[in-house]
This record gives sequence, C-alpha cells and structure tokens, in this order.
Amino acid sequence: MKKIKTLILCTGNSCRSQVNTMKKARCMTDMFFLQVTLFLIGATIIDAQEKYFNTFAADGSMYIGVDYYPEHWPEERWEYDIQLMNQAGFNVVRLAEFSWAKLEPREGEFDFAWLDKVMSLFAKYHINVILGTPTAVMPAWCARKYPETLAMKADGTRIVWGGRKNNCFSNGTYRLLSERITRALAERYKDAPNLVGWQTDNEFGGTDCRCHQCQNEFQDWLRCKYFTLDELNRAWGTHFWGLTFFTWGEIPIPDDREGSTWAISNPSASLDWMRFTSWLNVRFQDDQIRILRALCPDKFITHNFMGLYQNMDYYALAKNLDVVSWDNYPTFGDAEQMQIPYSSSFAADVMRGLKRQNFWIMEQTAGPHGWATFGRNIRPGELEKICFQQLAHGADAQIWFRWRTCTVGREQYWHGLLGHDGKPLRRYQEAVQTAKDYRKLEKALAGTTVKSDIAFIYDYDSMWALRIQPGYPGNAYQTAISRYYNACFRTGVNADMIPPGADFSQYKIIFAPDLYILPDEVAIRLDKFVRDGGILVADCRFGVKDETGLAHERTLPGLLAETLGIRIEEYESLPAKLNYVVAGELGTFSAIQYADWVMADNAKIMVQYTQPWHMTSFAAVTKNLYGKGQGWYIGTVFEKTNFYDQLVARLLEAAHIRPLVVPPVGVEVSFREGVGKRLLFIINHTDEHKVVTIPSGKHELLSDTVTTDQIDLDQYGVVVIKL
Repeated sequence: MKKIKTLILCTGNSCRSQVNTMKKARCMTDMFFLQVTLFLIGATIIDAQEKYFNTFAADGSMYIGVDYYPEHWPEERWEYDIQLMNQAGFNVVRLAEFSWAKLEPREGEFDFAWLDKVMSLFAKYHINVILGTPTAVMPAWCARKYPETLAMKADGTRIVWGGRKNNCFSNGTYRLLSERITRALAERYKDAPNLVGWQTDNEFGGTDCRCHQCQNEFQDWLRCKYFTLDELNRAWGTHFWGLTFFTWGEIPIPDDREGSTWAISNPSASLDWMRFTSWLNVRFQDDQIRILRALCPDKFITHNFMGLYQNMDYYALAKNLDVVSWDNYPTFGDAEQMQIPYSSSFAADVMRGLKRQNFWIMEQTAGPHGWATFGRNIRPGELEKICFQQLAHGADAQIWFRWRTCTVGREQYWHGLLGHDGKPLRRYQEAVQTAKDYRKLEKALAGTTVKSDIAFIYDYDSMWALRIQPGYPGNAYQTAISRYYNACFRTGVNADMIPPGADFSQYKIIFAPDLYILPDEVAIRLDKFVRDGGILVADCRFGVKDETGLAHERTLPGLLAETLGIRIEEYESLPAKLNYVVAGELGTFSAIQYADWVMADNAKIMVQYTQPWHMTSFAAVTKNLYGKGQGWYIGTVFEKTNFYDQLVARLLEAAHIRPLVVPPVGVEVSFREGVGKRLLFIINHTDEHKVVTIPSGKHELLSDTVTTDQIDLDQYGVVVIKL
C-alpha cells in the first residue's frame, strides 16, 4: 500500500496562506524562523494511507450494532447482554470512549483486566469491536494534580472538573497524558482478533479555552500564518480605530461575549480565532492518529462527528481519518405533529461530502433523548425509517446509542434499545427487524454511493464570518442553505455538499447560498463553471468578503458581476414586521428580512419588487445567460417555501434533470448507485399512508416482489427498489 507524508499545519480552508508563507521563506534565516514556528505550534507528520476505506466487513456483511458501556453494569450481566446482541444479528460494538478513569485509575497505573474480559466475550460471540480513545473526560487525578489542564473561562477562572470536554487543548501535560493512554490501549489491543477499528475521542468541538497558554499558541499560529506583523495588520485591518499591533505578544484573544467590543471592532480577528480553536482540535486528534497508525496499521480510524455542528472545520477534522462517522439524533415534533427530518438528510449529505465517500452512523437514535428533560418516544416502525434515511444518503454501518438506558448520571433520560429494566422489548425488536432488512440489502448495496448532479457549497469560513456579522437579523448560514436544500428534498433529487475548493465541473447546478467569504480564486472557478455550461445560484450576502474577512473593494457581486449580469450598489435589512411585495414570471411573493437593490445589466428579471414605491426599479430574482450556462441571483428572503419549490423546479428543467419519482408531501426519495447498480429508496416520514407513483416491473428488495406503477406506503414505510 502506497503511503504519503502529509504535513499537518493549519488544516482546511482556514490556512490557505500557508503556501504563501512557504514562498516567503527565501533565505536561511527566514526558513529557520519558520521551522521554529512550526515546532512551537506543534505541527505533526501523519502517515496518511492512499486508499479508499472499505466500509463493509471482510466477509461482505454490513456492520450493525450498538454502543455498549459494560462499566455501567454488573459483570454477571455482560454475557447475557452480548447473547442478546448476537441473537439480534449485531456484529459490532463501540467500547471504552469514556473509561479513562477505569483504565488508568491512578496516574501511570493501568487496569485492562475488565476490558480484556469484555473483549474476549465479544470475540466468543463473533462480535467485532471499535475502541474509543477515552480522552473526552479526564480522570479526577488529572484535574487535581495538573489543574492547568482544565480549560479557562473568559473571566479568568478554570472550569470545575466534573463534566466532559473540559480540557485545554493547548496544554502540553494534557496532550502527553492523552497520548500515553492512547498508546497504552493501542499496544494492549493491537493484536486482538476482533478489534476492527478506533474512534478518536468523542464529538470534538469542545471547550473554548481562554488561558495564557492558548493566547501564546494563538500568537504563534498567527506568526506561522501571516509571517510578518505587517501582513497580519493588513489582513485584519488594524488601522481601524488605531488597533495596530507592534509586537506579536500584544495580540489578545478575541472576546465574543455579549457586550464586548473586540469581536465587533475586529471581525477578522474573531474569524481567525475560530479557525485556530478548530485547528487545536484537529492537532489533538492527529496526535492520536499518529500513534494508532503506527501500532495498528491494519485497523481503520474514525471519529463520531455531530452533523451540522458549527464550531469545527469538519473538512480538516476528517482529512486524516479513514472514514467519517456521525451521531444522528433527529429533532422530533411534539406528540401531535411529526416533523419531516430535513436536517438529518442535510447532515448526512454534509458527512458524505467531508471525504467524498460513504460514512458510518456511530450513534443512532434508539429512543427518547434528553438530559434534564426528554422528548417524545419513537413511534412503532419509526426506528427503522430513521435508519433507512441514513442508509439512503450513504451510511454503510448502523450503530445504535445506546444498548441500555443508563440508570445513573447526566444521561439517564437518553434512552437506549433496552430500557432501565434491561428487558428486550419493543425498541429492541424493531432493531432486530432493521438488522434483518439491512442484511437483505448487503449485496445490492456493496460498491454503491450517492451520486448527484447538484451541489451546495458548504463553507465553514462563511458560516463563522456570518456568526460574527450576520448582516441582518435572523441570518444564519445553515438556514440559508436549508431554504434551497429542503426544496430539492421535496422534489426528489439528491444533492452533494462540497467545500469551496472542490471540483465544480462534475455538477450541473451549484447552489452558493450565503457564500459570504469569497476568495478571488473561487470566484474565478465559479465563473468558469457557468461559462462551461453550469447553473450557479447565488443569493443575499454573496461574495461580500475575502478570505481574511475584509470587505472586497468592489461593487457587489464583485468578480461575478458579469457572470450574474447584475450590480448591487445598495442593500438593506428589513424590520421584523416589514414585508416587500415581489412579482414576476415565478409568481407573486412576500419578501422578508433583507433586500438587495439589484440592478439588472445583462440579466433577465424573473421577479421584481412591486411594493414599496422606491423598490419598483429593482429586481428580486434574476437569470443571466452567460457563456454556455446560467447565473441566477436571489436578492431577498422569501416568506413562503413555494417560491423555492418553483425555483428548484425551474432550475432542474434548465439543467435537464428529471426526477424519476416525484414524492408526495412527507415522503423522501434518494438513490444509491455503483457499477451496474442503481437503488431507489422511498421513505414515508409521516404516520399517514402515502401512495407513490414508481417505475413498474422492478424488484423491491425488502418484500422480494415486483413493482406495479404505484406503491402504498404504510406509516413510516420504506421500500428499496432495484432499477
């Protein structure tokens, strides 16, 4: 297997200037300074394997199982639990990710006897194991002996030990202790016959530490990124209010607390702080990956991401992993109203896009969940459809959280397949049926993934910059994407989530909602995409800033003015109770929250303001024929979803994308395909019967029947059709 050496510096979109930094090091003195800086920020070399990770087991079976916490239960219960898992058809469990205190009860003294027994019991019943590195919760002895390992709050006090994710990622002691327990685990179990993989830590994206060590690391990170103070002062625009820095040590930690003026006065600094704290987590994970790859080269490494979580650059966190996994907890409506889980579909597509490959579900909803309070229970039949939604979007493994509802601690209300009583009741039986249905699909699913003609640019820099300066009340990056994404969902077409640096040429339509940070090189590639025949959809607050967070010195939409055929010289935020009326080829609608005063140069006006009087000369929606393609601009927020449904229908028609199945409300359609294979998933998210028109004469795999031209879906019903 060929291997490559990857330099982990400041990973992801956050550190594009690293290349420029290297170019600036033209003399021995400069190169020496750069090498010292790299040492200070803890750059590491990772052996990243050039391979596509096979997410199925060696025997071709799908990994299906649970997250199990043997340390929560009497030892005499363990084998009975494992027998129940075996009877359910489970072949994998995740263990030990919160067990540091049990594995190392005193510093440097390890106790593996209990885990040895658990591993052996799972091997006896032919169940594979994923071990978690247990570094998300430090033992009490660590906090007592090394109080500096605890994160510091903005007020200068340390977080009190007693929860999880309470460590400082800059602290060298904590990093060394974390490496030691990781190495001890890897050395102990590297030859365990049923160990198949590792999960790093648990749900990265933790504490925003404000200690002096983090401030020093931030300053060193900035030295590495900008190389000179002159460049940093330029990139941050520190001439504003005379906030110029004359030494690196003068740079403070940006303070985003309510009432603070620092974040407001320097949004570029706050953006870099978000990039830096994300990078600290990535570096911490890379420390573990280096150890695990060296000791367990034949085991995969993953991490359990949190879907639409916003405080981490997930592209960077995924870079050195073999496979992405994530924790899916759909937001349910109340007892009277079921909610279509758009967000779980959206998150699944984000997870698939991180490495452009299929993913795992490491924690799947198994029942009501909550901490102080809990939500509604999963309805009969609903557990399977939740799982199948993820399968349809690229999941190749299914692991429920958790096996049994815990009787102690913060998560007593985070229910598992078994309740507090430990009896295998209704939810367990539904998991058994889901596992059986997954097994029916193994051969058909092998080698398939989601392929799409449509992509959304999903950019953490824009997400973070808009959190610092949303521009208008209520503006949120993921909300902006959801307006268009949900319309695609309702139409029955798949979509990919891609970074700004991705290859655009494989898509017919690219949506770029709220793409607030727009480097020139991305703008140039988007222009080429349209000239070559693609359809670009841009909207409010598009291309306002460069990669440093400074506003472009151009009339909006900047370098894409010709591409979109428009000029935006003025714009405004609309108060909560103020709506503008717009009308045109797509219909009549109410515009809310925001309005670009769009002047159409070469573009065709598709929707125009009709009220109030001062807006009647401006466009709300435009379409520009440019080269072989089209550039669309949506300059406001529409109150009703029917606008976005009509827009997506018009775009699909222009791109010659014809949905195979048009789903009724509450029904989701998705496709997976591979060489010589195409599978159609139809999922009823409602508790009502739904009739769907489908291709006839095809093989429905779950029922092993031949389709007619319609199918009657029961409540929460699922069908998988081989096309």
